[in-house]
Amino acid sequence: MLDTKHKILETAERLFAEQGYSATSMRHIIAEAGVNLAAIHYHFGSKEDLLDELVARRVGPVNRERVAALERCAADPKATVEEIMGAFLLPIAGPAEDHPQFIRLMGRIYAEGLLRGVIEKHFHEVSTRFLAILRKAVPEVPEEEFLWRAHYLFGAVAHTMCGSPLVPPPVGGDFRSRIERLITFAAAGFRAAVTETSEVRG
Repeated sequence: MLDTKHKILETAERLFAEQGYSATSMRHIIAEAGVNLAAIHYHFGSKEDLLDELVARRVGPVNRERVAALERCAADPKATVEEIMGAFLLPIAGPAEDHPQFIRLMGRIYAEGLLRGVIEKHFHEVSTRFLAILRKAVPEVPEEEFLWRAHYLFGAVAHTMCGSPLVPPPVGGDFRSRIERLITFAAAGFRAAVTETSEVRG
């Protein structure tokens, strides 16, 4: 039997994923979870705190796996762009398959314009470490150009995991295969020759 806190988390994750964060009230969560208002305030305090814990429980283990993999790359001077990207991106695959409802929730957050705050709180530190290691793998790319390419990479990651595609992807393929395709695509971008236009702007 689920304890009260876990029941609230499971219910909120489902409702946020189905209806969106903004459209889901605390009273709706209470009614669906079969708990009282005092319980939800005792465990979480606010709707924002509830969302924060929902994200943390899924993202925390992923980030720990990422950090360990990134440190192995940092210790290997021959680590490739693909290996570094894999260290950062592949740990998402298992949880994405195991918890598709959470991916739908992240899609809702993305659509509602809340993703930036979530990223800042839960992904900033590990993303900064990732970029520092990746930077050393492509020393020939000017700093401004590197930042543009990183900007495009994170946009592609968010869209791959959470967005509604303009061009529907082919039928089939699990999250790992999607991420592996993304790594192949993005690694080529980071290794691409710097164009004359980029050099002038830099």
